[in-house]
Amino acid sequence: MSFFTWRFTLLDKLEKKFGRYAINNLIVYLLGGYAIGYLLYFGQRFTGVPYLNFLSLEPYYILHGQIWRLISWVIIPPDTSIIWAVIMFMLYYQLGQTLERTWGAFRFNVYIFGGMVFTLLGAFITYFIYGGALPVGYIGQITSTYYINLSIFLAFSTCFPDMQVLLYFIIPIKMKWMSIFYLVIIGYEVVRYCMAGAFFAAVPVIASLLNFFIFFMMTRNMSRFNPKDIHRRNEFKRQATPPRTQYRDGTPIARHKCAVCGRTELTNPGLEFRFCSKCNGNYEYCSDHLFTHNHIR
Repeated sequence: MSFFTWRFTLLDKLEKKFGRYAINNLIVYLLGGYAIGYLLYFGQRFTGVPYLNFLSLEPYYILHGQIWRLISWVIIPPDTSIIWAVIMFMLYYQLGQTLERTWGAFRFNVYIFGGMVFTLLGAFITYFIYGGALPVGYIGQITSTYYINLSIFLAFSTCFPDMQVLLYFIIPIKMKWMSIFYLVIIGYEVVRYCMAGAFFAAVPVIASLLNFFIFFMMTRNMSRFNPKDIHRRNEFKRQATPPRTQYRDGTPIARHKCAVCGRTELTNPGLEFRFCSKCNGNYEYCSDHLFTHNHIR
């Protein structure tokens, strides 16, 4: 048994034992932490007190007693632009919620916290190797949750590669092409850092994204959570045991109907239909509108 096969077998066992302790809607808490970080950022602009400097992931200060930095760094926003903040809150809420529904709360928790642990390890490895050569506070400046957020985006694009998004709210582009573009840019940055002899700047990048490669690039055990495989298995089950179609006056009656587009399993046999738990009432949606519709309150 390979290490990665063993790892996901262990995950199955841990989920059975500790799955009930998983944090539901984890992405909401992460974005809530960012909201606090933005308040502190704008507060320090008015007061002149650098609040965020006391929260960064700086191993030197942690080893000298400021242990709250082990956790507090996750609320520091990777970017202080208001436009970026609005886009991030809207985008990552949807991505996080969808991944949690696809994988389950426990595995989504493991994925996010795993990225944080790798980032912590990367920061301390950088400190122990280059600590004497780097100014105090530098590691905290180059270490953030930016690449952990990017790993959420990459995970979503791996599960839903053909889903289209509007780049800059104008250009339609599939998720898989955006993820490939980001991976190329990241690879270029890492190579540039290494060639310049600044490996310490590449360590946080590699550490933050290591969890993504472990989950998706080095094992196939997560394929059973891939929506394409789920759809293929469900399609096989439907073909093996076709549902009985009810008729009224010789006309077939649809059992499923999308509340947005009105399509049914009779007009589009290839569609899947699901009820939305966030809508008030029994509203059913097709696979194209399940994650994009406006919730009915």
